[in-house]
Amino acid sequence: MNIQVTKLNEKAILPQYQTAGAAGMDIHACIDDTILLQPMERRMIPTGFAMAVPTGYEAQIRARSGLSIKHGITMINGVGTIDADYRGEVGVLLVNLGQDSFEITPDMRIAQLVIAKHEHAVWQEVVQLEISERAEGGFGSTGTHIA
Repeated sequence: MNIQVTKLNEKAILPQYQTAGAAGMDIHACIDDTILLQPMERRMIPTGFAMAVPTGYEAQIRARSGLSIKHGITMINGVGTIDADYRGEVGVLLVNLGQDSFEITPDMRIAQLVIAKHEHAVWQEVVQLEISERAEGGFGSTGTHIA
């Protein structure tokens, strides 16, 4: 799959897979100076690039597991979505859930980008939903009805 991408900053590093089996491409911070992210502070970190995701797909921005477990650095919104019609700079919304300040340095790998196919749903309003085995069982209810 080809995706159009443009550098908005000459220093930008385009997303890239680190291994042949990787699902996500690393995204780098495109900043001139180190950013000190304090505990519980949140910031939008620029990447210096924009892209044109094909219709029927989204680009998902996800936290890097190493930063999360080692330093408590994660995504404010869990997973960010870049829609097919967005053409602005990709920004990474980070939060420091750790107890110590964290330095984000120029070119640092700060997140992952995964391209995913999606569907548009059409709501079909009905009087009653089809019955399922789970029914209205909510949080923590699965696995309790072993046949």
